[in-house]
Amino acid sequence: MFQPRSIQSSLSFRDKLLSIDYILVFSILILGVTSMFAMYSTDGGEFKYHTESHILRFSVFFIMFIILSFVQIRFWHNISFFIYFFFLALLIGVKYFGLTSSGSQRWLNFYFMNLQPSELMKIGLILFLAKYYHRVSIENVNRIKFLFLPIFALIFPVLLVVLQPDLGTALLIAAGGVVVAWLAGVKAKFFAYSTLVFIALLPIAISFLKPYQKARILTFLNPEKDPLGAGYQIIQSKIAIGSGGLFGKGFLNGSQSYLDYLPEKHTDFIFTLFSEEFGFLGSIFILLLYGIIVSRIIKIGNMTRSNFGKLYCYSFGTAFFIYVVVNMGMVLGLLPIVGSPLPIMSYGGSSMMAIMLGLAVTMSCKVYKDTPVN
Repeated sequence: MFQPRSIQSSLSFRDKLLSIDYILVFSILILGVTSMFAMYSTDGGEFKYHTESHILRFSVFFIMFIILSFVQIRFWHNISFFIYFFFLALLIGVKYFGLTSSGSQRWLNFYFMNLQPSELMKIGLILFLAKYYHRVSIENVNRIKFLFLPIFALIFPVLLVVLQPDLGTALLIAAGGVVVAWLAGVKAKFFAYSTLVFIALLPIAISFLKPYQKARILTFLNPEKDPLGAGYQIIQSKIAIGSGGLFGKGFLNGSQSYLDYLPEKHTDFIFTLFSEEFGFLGSIFILLLYGIIVSRIIKIGNMTRSNFGKLYCYSFGTAFFIYVVVNMGMVLGLLPIVGSPLPIMSYGGSSMMAIMLGLAVTMSCKVYKDTPVN
């Protein structure tokens, strides 16, 4: 049974400090510090814009993560729908007021930063569906009338992101939503039906793809077909990772990245730079940190008593794992290039803000693990 509300509400600050998952906190901190060194390398061993900005953002969002970790889990539950609709409004705002760069309209200018709402929606959708399925009894999860709202809640933001266009982020948002529905108990037959509909509509969807998006898919299948054009980035990435060997070339000694053979090395391809400089062992170190973070998120889900907390932690932990796998699969040439940042490591304020917000809600589930959520 849950502890009485009065007991749960009277947790002392000392109790809250003792409830923090310090393994998770220090894993995030170590990963963040590691990302600072990687960013310093992308700037050629100097404190230039990317390095200074990344250090500032991580510091601010890490402090935000710590502060928000002490917010009651009931509060996150109560405002989950509001968070989703607020992020949805920002996505709609991108359509009319967004900044355009490299042919995509993805950002809103807030003067102090350019915000990418699609990154925040990754967390917003998980919160929305976790609250929705927390309120729906297991007997009603698979009834048709209870499937309409989650379907629309998933499809609407995904379509808005596809139209930006940002197919990769749209797929990651959808993946997070599907994970929540699966964990909530939605039967496999509904996912099978959805897959069939997706396959049937795929030719239509492909016709709306931009030329560069089609080129990315074809390049994934055969990057050597256009080694100096569409296939250049992935070929250089694989060369850099392979040349790192077991121990790497050493900090600031990566030739592929240091001589600018590798484009976008500070964003989606930050893992490539790190692997070249620190080799296979350095890559294992990064994978180990991500493995610890994901395992702690899942463990917190096991510890929290509320169905909302369990659904959120399991879903966010799985989604976090998917983000890492997609990025690493992309830079290794195992998946098409879809513009997916590596959590915490990659340069980008919106992605880091979203991940830190997601981790803060997770930690709130740990601090208030015995708090009932109604």
